[in-house]
Amino acid sequence: MTKLFVLISIAVLLCIVETGHCWRFFYNGRVVDKDYQNTKSWNLQSSPSKYERWFTQKLDHFNPNDERTWKQRYYVNDEFVNKQRNIAFLMIGGEGEASADWMESGAWIDYAKEFKPICFQLEHRYYGKSHPTEDLRTKNLKFLSSQQALVDVAYFIENMNIQYELSPDVKWIAFGGSYPGSLAAWLRQKYPHLVHGAMSASGPLLAELNFDQYFKVVEDDLRLYSDDCLNAVQEGTIQVNTLLKHKLGQRNLDTLFKLCDPIGRNVENSLDISNFFSTLAGNFAGIAQYNKDNRKSNRQHNVTLDVLCNIMVNQSIGPQITRLSAVNNLILSITNQECLDYKYDKMISELRNISWDSITSEGGRQWTYQTCTEFGFYQTSDYKPQIFGDKFPLDFSVQQCTDIFGPRYNLTFLQDAVERTNIMYGALNIDVTNVVFVHGSVDPWHALGITKTLENRAPAIYIEGGAHCSNMYPKSENDTPQLRAARVQIQQLIGSWLDL
Repeated sequence: MTKLFVLISIAVLLCIVETGHCWRFFYNGRVVDKDYQNTKSWNLQSSPSKYERWFTQKLDHFNPNDERTWKQRYYVNDEFVNKQRNIAFLMIGGEGEASADWMESGAWIDYAKEFKPICFQLEHRYYGKSHPTEDLRTKNLKFLSSQQALVDVAYFIENMNIQYELSPDVKWIAFGGSYPGSLAAWLRQKYPHLVHGAMSASGPLLAELNFDQYFKVVEDDLRLYSDDCLNAVQEGTIQVNTLLKHKLGQRNLDTLFKLCDPIGRNVENSLDISNFFSTLAGNFAGIAQYNKDNRKSNRQHNVTLDVLCNIMVNQSIGPQITRLSAVNNLILSITNQECLDYKYDKMISELRNISWDSITSEGGRQWTYQTCTEFGFYQTSDYKPQIFGDKFPLDFSVQQCTDIFGPRYNLTFLQDAVERTNIMYGALNIDVTNVVFVHGSVDPWHALGITKTLENRAPAIYIEGGAHCSNMYPKSENDTPQLRAARVQIQQLIGSWLDL
């Protein structure tokens, strides 16, 4: 105990604490930082406005007496389309802003050059600039659901067939990754007369309230690097727990992890402590999920699990907790964060903000609502043994639903919501054809998807070493043979669906 304090006290003298505040890098399975997610390094050659269009969409597809409409953004690229205009590709938008970069790059554009479709990308309602309501208050979010989104796509397809004078026998192929990967599969399931085939990448088809397997996969990812890396993360977490019990240790934690607020003032607040541990675990989860996927922003493209594990096994840095803090400070750096803001009340306050101009309107509030009303997907510490500690159990996630949206959104409500979603779509027993399910072994979301072919007309591709949606991003000379083979197989499947 004394030795640990001495080592850490020496180490923290080397740290410079910056001032300011930040919000979490990784939350509810999605990266919060916009620049981390961006695709600007793809070098879009023309203005996004070249592709941007707007479509008049119905607000509530399930109430024929509601005649309200709104403007939904979409992108279109017709430079590849053949004279017959009998093939259309559709990229389905998800829990973030749609990007015009996809209209010029990505695997689907490589396929477009081969099959000559007209290419569309439809932004998901309530994300990006597609604002169906004046604000994000909870009563307005009742129109935000996967069911409404699927009907959005159906109406969009019907209208694009007319507007762009597509062939009466046009074949639409849908593409989606992550949540949109699920939407792509469900779209083919619900509207087979409109959608001829679908590529579903990293789509979690099983709604799961307590997704404790998530961090089991992250643990497996770290173990692939080395047991030493895994053990160092676990030991560093134990040391954090040790320091939390003592005043001097608490002050050392403030400096080591660049905390915006002294943790000694909040050590009795279990929600603050849960948020702190969840954030530290999220540092590894956010990198693991997107490890080496070619989704390169200017600030993060060199940060991989190898980088994090190189830090964790480097004894010259200091004890394991100091290495853990070095990982945390690296994440703060690449996301331009000055300090680690672990305060639960502040996070909740930001997620309660209903303005389209708020920090969390980039998708944080909306996606949280969808997890609270449809999917769950809560990455908890309930898996045992848990190398990241046991401080963020399911109760912690459920508490966020009730604190953000109201007491109605309690455990019973969430359990019913998840059950309803699985009944509605079939979960892992989905009955569908002309869909390819693509997952990567490094991506924790594969635990909720189809990774083995159960039906020849709906094959699964499991990419060893593959990350979240990695098959969708532009090719790289560093791509593994397995990733290259997956892209080829997908192209062959699309060709077979199109009878080409």
